[in-house]
Amino acid sequence: MALAHPIAPLNYYVVSKSLKRVCAALEAAGTEITIVETPLARTAADAAAAVHCDIDQIAKSIIFRGETSGEAILFVTAGGNRVDADKAAALAGEPLGKADAALIRAQTGFAIGGASPIRHINPIRAFMDPRLMEFDQIWAAAGTPHHVFAATGVEIQKLSDAQVSDLKSQ
Repeated sequence: MALAHPIAPLNYYVVSKSLKRVCAALEAAGTEITIVETPLARTAADAAAAVHCDIDQIAKSIIFRGETSGEAILFVTAGGNRVDADKAAALAGEPLGKADAALIRAQTGFAIGGASPIRHINPIRAFMDPRLMEFDQIWAAAGTPHHVFAATGVEIQKLSDAQVSDLKSQ
């Protein structure tokens, strides 16, 4: 595992369960693991500044609650884009509402601000912005608000089982 800001090997075993879960998923997929520990990076702009990349190279995990199903539904979008609510609802096949912290934690295993697009504790429907496929490398939350990982759009799409779809607000 390559860490740009290394976590001491012993500390790896005491880091959050969420971070370990994401690392294990990347390792199992054969993805070269690059985790960067950042200052608090709850926004795409913060994360982009921390890893010195374009804001659109940040994969934001936006989670809505399906109004009919009550399930969390994931929309992974480029950092500079906003998810269009009408497009998202059409893709989900149901009206969408705001997902609260309890729903996100219960269905994904992640806290708000650190929700990774991969390795949720329960299956989750996912949709992904095609803009993320345009880069050789993108960065996504690694399970905490202080860690991001590098991958390709194809890797994240496969690991999240996301449907690549137009999500962008005009």
